[in-house]
Amino acid sequence: MTKRGELRIHLGAAPGVGKTYAMLGEARRRLERGTDVVVGVVETHGRARTAALLDGLEVLPRRRIEHGATVLDEFDLDAALARAPAVILVDELAHTNAPGGRHAKRWEDVEDLLDAGIDVISTVNVQHLESLGDVVHTITGVRQRETVPDEVVRRADQLELVDITPEALRRRLAHGNVYAAEKVDAALANYFQVPNLIALRELALLWVADEVDVALRRHRTDRKITDVWETRERVVVALTGGPESETVLRRATRIAKRAGQADLLAVHVLRGDGLASAPVGANTALRRLADDVGASFHTVVGDGGADAVTTALLDFARGANATQLVLGTSRRSRVARLFDPGIGARVVQESGPIDVHMVTHDSAGRGLRLPRLTGGLPASRQAAGWVLAVLAPAVATLIGVGLRDVIGLSTDVVLFFLTAVVVAVVGGLGPALLAVLIGGLALNFFLTPPLYSLTIAQTENLITVVAMLVVAVLVALVVNRAARRAEQAARAQAEAALLASFARTVLTRTDPLPRLLEKVSEAFGLRSVALLERPDGAAGWSLVAVSGPRECGRPDAADVDVEVEDGLHLIGTGRSLPAADRRLLETVGGQALLALRGQRAAAETERAERRAEVNETRGALLSAVGHDLRSPLTSIKAAAGSLRDPLLRLSGADRGELLATIEESADRLTGLVDNLLDSSRLATGAVHPQLAPVGYDEVAVRALVGVEGAERVSVDIDVQLPDVVADVGLLERVVANVVDNALRHGAGAPVALRASAHADHVELRVVDRGPGVPRGSQDDLFAAFQRLGDRNGTPGVGLGLSVARGLTTVMGGTLTAEDTPGGGLTIVVSMPSAGAVPEPEVIG
Repeated sequence: MTKRGELRIHLGAAPGVGKTYAMLGEARRRLERGTDVVVGVVETHGRARTAALLDGLEVLPRRRIEHGATVLDEFDLDAALARAPAVILVDELAHTNAPGGRHAKRWEDVEDLLDAGIDVISTVNVQHLESLGDVVHTITGVRQRETVPDEVVRRADQLELVDITPEALRRRLAHGNVYAAEKVDAALANYFQVPNLIALRELALLWVADEVDVALRRHRTDRKITDVWETRERVVVALTGGPESETVLRRATRIAKRAGQADLLAVHVLRGDGLASAPVGANTALRRLADDVGASFHTVVGDGGADAVTTALLDFARGANATQLVLGTSRRSRVARLFDPGIGARVVQESGPIDVHMVTHDSAGRGLRLPRLTGGLPASRQAAGWVLAVLAPAVATLIGVGLRDVIGLSTDVVLFFLTAVVVAVVGGLGPALLAVLIGGLALNFFLTPPLYSLTIAQTENLITVVAMLVVAVLVALVVNRAARRAEQAARAQAEAALLASFARTVLTRTDPLPRLLEKVSEAFGLRSVALLERPDGAAGWSLVAVSGPRECGRPDAADVDVEVEDGLHLIGTGRSLPAADRRLLETVGGQALLALRGQRAAAETERAERRAEVNETRGALLSAVGHDLRSPLTSIKAAAGSLRDPLLRLSGADRGELLATIEESADRLTGLVDNLLDSSRLATGAVHPQLAPVGYDEVAVRALVGVEGAERVSVDIDVQLPDVVADVGLLERVVANVVDNALRHGAGAPVALRASAHADHVELRVVDRGPGVPRGSQDDLFAAFQRLGDRNGTPGVGLGLSVARGLTTVMGGTLTAEDTPGGGLTIVVSMPSAGAVPEPEVIG
């Protein structure tokens, strides 16, 4: 089987930082070492210094694809597979291939190359990562149409961040090393503003840092490494829910900040033995505290006594690769600590390389609790009970024999009763029975007449021995039952706290299902938790939600499988769970079902609201257009009636004027009906654009045909500008509506059409010198049935700009309004470039 090739990606923090230049430099170094390197596709955009790096490298010919009237040069995957070099360069990983190729996206071509055993060096900018699309759009205002799934970049064998300071990048632009001179001003004023570049840089650094951290955790998990590696400061703070929690958390926050803004994780360990349970509502208070200081909050279960709590706390800290652990000093009294040093002392002894901070507080050492026996009768206590079951009767026998002349048989019986009760309390039923057996024989043989025989002469002595046996058994049963009840109560308390935490997640979060599965995975120590569904009649299982890696797609292949309802299973991988945890997980399955139903109900509610909004829009539309439909119809009817009236003697000029009135009114009706139809189609999602490359120059010429007052419009559009990807007919409608709006509301002022390229978009500006609109009301222009110029008597129902924005959005563009310098209004139509605008590149 062919070994899969290695993928190396140069990740650019922003366009123009040098990713392609770095890729070509890497290729030349490998070529000098004798590696078979081939250039599959590299976009030089005509830059001499970038092209110079291609000298001496073998470059594969491009594949020419006809797309409409345009011929596109694309990466030839088949030629690359046939050439089968050791290393191939494939630029712009997020690129969308032209129709007709083997794959829709270039990263899919790269997957084929890797499967064929070919090493690939590629490039991608951080704004093209799918998960960051909305964030980048919010920061820069530019929606990235070409994206690559994060997982594709994460799977890279080598990931190199290419980054420079914002000031250096802007200097590169100003010197013409990234864009042509005519595009520099627009780029610097828009996408390449310093705040934008700083934000993009931080996004890239954080994303790469997270990926490095994930890779480190994966390596530690694969190699089963539990030792702490101090690669990054992480502070874990243990919170008990007691009065000292706020003091301890704030101290931990200061420690984290002094460590260079280290990660801060707050953890609350639920004890399974009931000895140190937090007050009611403590989890809510702890979570609020953690949120206030910016710490993540976690809950784990220490199933057992204090030792189990210590183990759970240290396991969590080691799993998080924590370097520092903060906890408060014990609230237990000094007397209690003589018998049990407490959790803090155990943590210090077993922490290993983790630094432990013990925080003093007002409640330290004020507890009056005496050491209490564990209710679960652990192995150490059981062992003590068996030893005591042998020694205690022996001691009682020695006392009875030694003081035979001083004390009587009744006192001896009381001593043996006492030993039986003590052993029952310490060791439970088994040791108590042994103690009764040994004590009864010793009492009979050494102290009950006749001495040194197992016979009992008097009936009351026999009754005494039997009574002692019964009492010991009853005491042992009570102790065992109390221990079981205490254990069950502690377990129930821990389960209730977990369920309350899960329920809070379901009730308070907008996306409860993923977070619920994440908390289940964390609480039960599972590597992955998923919800699988098989609809009626379906052959396979579909994934509803998952936390962690998706490791199995069938319930029967999972380590844990809980049937929530018919066709819906909650599964987990990583370890098997005991019966008690499985019962708890069944309850959690019910909460997951509620979360799923709530999620689907919310989606259905959203759809219902959308339908209601559509109906409301239709009602408002009919109400708004009544007058505007009636007016042109009245004009047409009146003019037609005059023409048909045989009693009216009309001159040729009068007849021409009446015909012109009919034609003008019909045009108004046609425009109104077109806008109504487009508005209705947009509201119902029935507009399906046929996208193709088209130039703004030809669109503007066609759009002005039939627009009243077009003679007042000047067109200044460079025919050398790149084409845009749009539906020609819809784009003409958009431009016509915008121009018509400018002419009608521009107070007779001339209107200018100008276009310029910016980043991967080309912008058409419709500029008027009219009165403009009030400051802050630009967005109101695009609302349906809104006419900011109603008071001037301008006809129309306020749908022109609303329809224009809707059509532009459907085609993947934007329509915005801005003030014209010196007065007036400018409408900006921004559409994606058809590919002639170069991807920002770095020279030098």
